[in-house]
Amino acid sequence: MAAASSSRASLALLLCAVLLALASAGGSPLSSTFYDASCPSAHDVVRRVIQSARVSDPRIPASLTRLHFHDCFVNVSTYRRLSPGCDGSILLDDDLPAIQTEKTAPANNNSARGFPVVDDIKAALDEACPGIVSCADILALAAEISVELAGGPRWRVLLGRRDATVTNIQSAKNLPNFFDSLNVLQEKFRNVNLNDTDLVALQGAHTFGRVQCQFTRENCTAGQSSGSLENLDQVTPNLFDNKSYGNLLQGRAKLPSDQVMLSDPSASTTTAPIVHRFAGNQQDFFRNFAASMIKMGNISPLTGSDGEIRKNCRRVN
Repeated sequence: MAAASSSRASLALLLCAVLLALASAGGSPLSSTFYDASCPSAHDVVRRVIQSARVSDPRIPASLTRLHFHDCFVNVSTYRRLSPGCDGSILLDDDLPAIQTEKTAPANNNSARGFPVVDDIKAALDEACPGIVSCADILALAAEISVELAGGPRWRVLLGRRDATVTNIQSAKNLPNFFDSLNVLQEKFRNVNLNDTDLVALQGAHTFGRVQCQFTRENCTAGQSSGSLENLDQVTPNLFDNKSYGNLLQGRAKLPSDQVMLSDPSASTTTAPIVHRFAGNQQDFFRNFAASMIKMGNISPLTGSDGEIRKNCRRVN
């Protein structure tokens, strides 16, 4: 019990430090209490829908976590006010010529999934508190709840994002992908103000879920179709833990973009020490993962009068 209390206290201190850093940089107009008055049941509603969905689809928690990641990384400063980052743009379907979906970008095509569950969450929230919760905030809430339900850390999700009315295809084509080298991954993370610790921690989300064999280091074996699914972690595929780092140390990471954090020549002075640290201390990984998710969720959100609250997460109003 003492160890657990110490761990919770350490997590709280780390998250406070992150929030103070964001505030001092003028980076976070978001708040963990944003819906306390307007939609106090928001967290419970999202949790209930995800719990129901994962009964028939154990992959859903990992898939929803990944949607938040891929939403936030679509960020080009030229279009900051239109499609800045964590803005729900990944949820938009084609509505040509005005909207071209990000779902078919290379890193999302045949990979990003869970959109019907997001639709179910939106419908449930609009029944509880119509027109209040944005689709971008749904993704942020769904990611935290998904990680928690899978045995991972909890954190206070900062809320108050509004939804984009455009997509950004060029930025979506530059999302981190399974075949990036370490220096490319580091550059993509630096471009959104995330450092090597954030990179290693967020890649740790590959501890749960599944991936098509065409994206793995071994590729597909004889007789497998390119869409055949493989567990990212062979031992605990539905559990959020630190096992993926142990797999890395043994050279058994499924994804090329994971193994390079240890095998790349420059890793020994950058990402490899962090991999070793997280492999040996799950609570340290959990603390840093939560802090990195908060940082990622603060990538240039639309707030105030910018953007909109979509009535349908797949369409602009």
